[in-house]
Amino acid sequence: MTDPKPYEPPKVWTWEKESGGTFASINRPIAGATHDKDLPIGQHPFQLYSQGTPNGVKVTVMFEELLAAGHDAEYDAWLISIGKGDQFGSGFVDANPNSKIPALVDRSGPEPVRVFESGSILMHLAEKFGAFLPVSGPARIETLNWLFWQMGSAPYLGGGFGHFYAYAPEKWEYPINRFAMEVKRQLDVLDRHLADNEWMAGGEYSIADMAIWPWYGGLVKGWQYGAAEFLDVASYTHVVEWAERIYARPAVKRGRMVNRTAGDPSKQLHERHDASDFELRTQDKLDAAE
Repeated sequence: MTDPKPYEPPKVWTWEKESGGTFASINRPIAGATHDKDLPIGQHPFQLYSQGTPNGVKVTVMFEELLAAGHDAEYDAWLISIGKGDQFGSGFVDANPNSKIPALVDRSGPEPVRVFESGSILMHLAEKFGAFLPVSGPARIETLNWLFWQMGSAPYLGGGFGHFYAYAPEKWEYPINRFAMEVKRQLDVLDRHLADNEWMAGGEYSIADMAIWPWYGGLVKGWQYGAAEFLDVASYTHVVEWAERIYARPAVKRGRMVNRTAGDPSKQLHERHDASDFELRTQDKLDAAE
């Protein structure tokens, strides 16, 4: 594809509904609900409404790690299909006015508490259970440094590079080059850091690893945008080794399955309400029972 003709912005921007590439049908410049739909509520104290995108995986990995560590963190995970616009239902908008997954409703106290933005959910759970986040000192600050690094950096990988490389209606050289350069810079930041550290915050696995891995670990493992060769991800050897260390954790494998709707049906668990669901209710088994 050749680059488009130079764009002259109008004095006042107006919304063209057909623009936006792959996600044109759900992208819009206004907030709020488009339809009435209550959120389901299961039996556990924590109700997660999500999909198995990188941001969703952060939280399901956290829940599975908490359970593996012996914490009373049982949860119900309900599928919010962003391709179908479930995030614009009135119940979900009440849980997250920004209409983005994941959203958590913590019903463990006297009143339900909504928690939205994946980094906020990770911090909420870490502080609630006293796990995967040091309570004070330099180790806590370093963990939060890298957690917020991810929150600020990943939009360049997803909404920037991923959009223009994989989802835009045409491939244009300038935005792909611009965001590829930034993503490779970010990978270099991680690679240099991980050359001297086993985990993102130093010696302990933490919510920083859980936040960064679904995005950048997934990228170097070839799961993101079909761009592994294009970005030469194999050259970031320390990131690759770190990604493999995390993926070797059983709780991470389980977390990646929850609310997943793509890929191998035996690795998809659209909803999770009990630990036995990983054995009994993966999508291959549900399909075979129909």
